[in-house]
Amino acid sequence: MKPPTTLLLFVGALIFFAAGNVRSDASDHRYKEGDSVPLYANKVGPFHNPSETYRYFDLPFCVPEGVKDKKEAFGEVLNGDRLVSAPYKLSFRDEKDSETYCKKKLSRKEVEQFRRAVEKDYYFQMYYDDLPIWGFIGKVDKESKSDPSEFKYFLYKHIQFEILYNNDRVIEINARMDPHSLVDLTEDKEVVAEFMYTVKWKETETPFEKRMDKYAMSSSLPHHLEIHWFSIINSCVTVLLLTGFLATILMRVLKNDFMKYAQDEEAADDQEETGWKYIHGDVFRFPKHKSLFAASLGSGTQLFTLTIFIFMLSLVGVFYPYNRGALFTALVVIYALTSGIAGYTASSFYCQLEGKNWVTEFQAPVRTTKYPREIPPLPWYRSAVPQMAMAGFLPFSAIYIELYYIFASVWGHRIYTIYSILFIVFIILLIVTAFITVALTYFQLAAEDHEWWWRSFLCGGSTGLFIYAYCLYYYYARSDMSGFMQTSFFFGYMACICYGFFLMLGTVGFRAALLFVRHIYRSIKCE
Repeated sequence: MKPPTTLLLFVGALIFFAAGNVRSDASDHRYKEGDSVPLYANKVGPFHNPSETYRYFDLPFCVPEGVKDKKEAFGEVLNGDRLVSAPYKLSFRDEKDSETYCKKKLSRKEVEQFRRAVEKDYYFQMYYDDLPIWGFIGKVDKESKSDPSEFKYFLYKHIQFEILYNNDRVIEINARMDPHSLVDLTEDKEVVAEFMYTVKWKETETPFEKRMDKYAMSSSLPHHLEIHWFSIINSCVTVLLLTGFLATILMRVLKNDFMKYAQDEEAADDQEETGWKYIHGDVFRFPKHKSLFAASLGSGTQLFTLTIFIFMLSLVGVFYPYNRGALFTALVVIYALTSGIAGYTASSFYCQLEGKNWVTEFQAPVRTTKYPREIPPLPWYRSAVPQMAMAGFLPFSAIYIELYYIFASVWGHRIYTIYSILFIVFIILLIVTAFITVALTYFQLAAEDHEWWWRSFLCGGSTGLFIYAYCLYYYYARSDMSGFMQTSFFFGYMACICYGFFLMLGTVGFRAALLFVRHIYRSIKCE
């Protein structure tokens, strides 16, 4: 029984289709002078709390007549976008100089609302012809003031757009807030705000196909690449040292074991068996809670397949910067369509473990005795928790440098596009996890502890616990996130992600350990 390859091909085709559908039709538009170009206001929120976002007009900006919500694609909904038509009119190659689009008298309540937003460093995000625009809504004047009660709060009221075009295509847009055009929000009183905007157009030779390169290059700057390659070299050195050390030790130890166990039968009968051969009748005894064990392997296999598909799509360029919601669409669709892999893996392994109403046989190279042997007393460092700590530290040390950039992208405003380097780091993570789990499994069996099934899974997945511990460090030492909403989002979502890593790497560790155990017991003669 094998999982159908047609399902995998079907999944791949659907993901390409789904991810491609999140692109807006605006990217296919060509414009004539004076044509209307789509401009959408998306959201506002505290700069340091990326998960805390609100609709643009939740702040008391001027609401123009005929505001319409954009019909959003599936990926945009998953991304939390709230696109509405913006109050500015930026027609193609139509320049404007300090044009007033609204004059509004702000009430004391609205002034207070704006002041709280400025105090929390609120930013806004818009999209013009699918190109992102950011800006802060105001600023806090703290110059030469130590007492927060003396700070002054200002709202920007003049935004200056500079748009680059190539023939009939929009190539780039930049927005700058006029630092001299401000509304004082310091006092609780009514104020009159006259909101203005300026539009300047400039021609460029940059082709339309390369207009997103500006955003992709932000994560490919030389000093960033040096750090990424340092991370790769660090990980490779870790892998080489680890694999070399383990291969040398295990080959020597196993060679001695095989030579000892291959002695003539008469000499062997005079001596009591010791080490991992001694427990040959128990090593393939099925684990406790085998239903849960099979389900964990099924989920881990599904998440591993999901990760491979995501890397395939990223390496072919589907997740280009600001392809809104493409990653979330791919995650949801692939996860749904690969659920059959989880079901197949879990059910087939469960039936191999002699689950009820199943007949498939588990392929063990030695017979299992009727009654389990007693496990001898072991020192504390051979218990599950210390072994998990040892198993998780090395894989984590191979990826921790890259983790910072991923966190800064997911929980910040950086752009991550170096998927090839990330894929290399992922492969290194798998190799280190497999090797360290195999080594710890051998030492466990050599100590005549035959309950290796769950231990290998827990040791392989323990890197997920280290990643969650890194979340604590990142939150308190490397970020400025605050507030109950952002904190609950951060630790809640990261708990789910780290649990997914635990299942996936636990599956990798167990599969490597199972392959190793089968190999060594197949290589000896057991009565």
